[in-house]
Amino acid sequence: MAALRGLLSRPLASYHLLLASAGLLLLIGLTMVFSATSVRDYAQGGNASASLTKQAIFAVIGIVAFWACQRLPASTYRALGRPTLAVAVGLLIVLNLLVAYGRLTDGDAKIGPLEAELLWLYVGEISLQPSELAKFALVLWGAHVLARKGATLGWWRELATPLFPVVGLLFVLVGYNDLGSMLCLLALVVGLLWAAGVRLRVFAALSTIGLLGIGLLVAVASLGAGSGVRGEDNYRLARLTVFFNPPPLDACKEQLCYQMVQARYAIANGGWFGTGLGQGRTKWAWLPAAENDFIFAVIAEELGVVGCAVIVTLFAVLGYTGLRIARRVDDPFRRLAAAGATAWLVGQAFINIGGVIGLLPLTGVPLPFISDGGSALVVTLAAVGMLASFARAEPDAARALHARPPARWVRLVWAPLPPLPGRRRRAASPSTARGPVPQARKRRTDDQATPRGTRATRGRGGTASERRR
Repeated sequence: MAALRGLLSRPLASYHLLLASAGLLLLIGLTMVFSATSVRDYAQGGNASASLTKQAIFAVIGIVAFWACQRLPASTYRALGRPTLAVAVGLLIVLNLLVAYGRLTDGDAKIGPLEAELLWLYVGEISLQPSELAKFALVLWGAHVLARKGATLGWWRELATPLFPVVGLLFVLVGYNDLGSMLCLLALVVGLLWAAGVRLRVFAALSTIGLLGIGLLVAVASLGAGSGVRGEDNYRLARLTVFFNPPPLDACKEQLCYQMVQARYAIANGGWFGTGLGQGRTKWAWLPAAENDFIFAVIAEELGVVGCAVIVTLFAVLGYTGLRIARRVDDPFRRLAAAGATAWLVGQAFINIGGVIGLLPLTGVPLPFISDGGSALVVTLAAVGMLASFARAEPDAARALHARPPARWVRLVWAPLPPLPGRRRRAASPSTARGPVPQARKRRTDDQATPRGTRATRGRGGTASERRR
């Protein structure tokens, strides 16, 4: 423990912990994507590494985004908050309009080069998921708004304008088609408000409003929201019913709990140490979305409880590091953005893992760093790059980097030196002998004031010759 405390007390401990945990999760993710998709890709196209190649390309793009984000100062992030949020809202509106157009016309949700498919927006050959960009945008914009308001957050009207209307709009635009991503946004907002020091009664009111909103989003699935179909059973309500009142596993193999049953079989088949990397069987068309939403079940089958414990530990280290950065930085914006990004990443991992093992209802969110998906991986690595920039800006880390700066080419290639923390001067208490206001600064009374333009006498008497002597 003494050695561990010594390592954690080093100035750049947060930066190194962040790089280690995120890098290991990325490597494990690439390995498990290859394991979950190699057999299917070989059977369909004769190339077992097709999905791995695609995910590796997005990983390279994400590393470039990480490198760019860790070089940016906090002022740049504050300036990028509003335009990034505007782009995310615009993409979400276009996605929802295209989906509604396709359902109204009973045809393809396509207009020109734009095409929508539930959660994905296609621009020609390029596909992206606007909800992932909305998470990062809400971190930047929400942290900027809360940091600007400062101590006035105790008043409801300060939270009501403009934070709550924008958050409500994002919840509607995201949650109409993707309830799981909306829950990730909710965790992000909770992290922001908690770091801002909002009162508990505000959290109680928000919890009530949030539960009502989730209930409405569950109800609109009967009208065609998400993957629901008008006139058919509400699949969101069915998932909640299966979670709170699960039927016997043998009775629901072909119903809505089919994925849950196959995930349980995979976990049971893995045992403590797993069947071996690449030796799992449920990924062979038995478990739907094995490379995406249910990749944790593949990890449990092939790597066992030990592999799952490693994944959970790495996410715990990532969460600890993010909160450590939020506690150590002295800039309010950095503190809020670090807390919001940490709540987003750890909350999304908790929702995914909880749904796979049966602790939470199924929502269909990917596991950060590990699940197959380009947009989520790039945005996640960009958020980690922002945290890395904040970790280098910790007061102790900044002083250490300036005391022993790296070589010039390292600063040009990797990251520049962070700004030194400002020295705060303490206000000097007034002396009791001089009174609360210095005597020289007191305003003279009318009888003591001298006319402007006249020169006060120095009080030296005698003639000029006497003064010269």
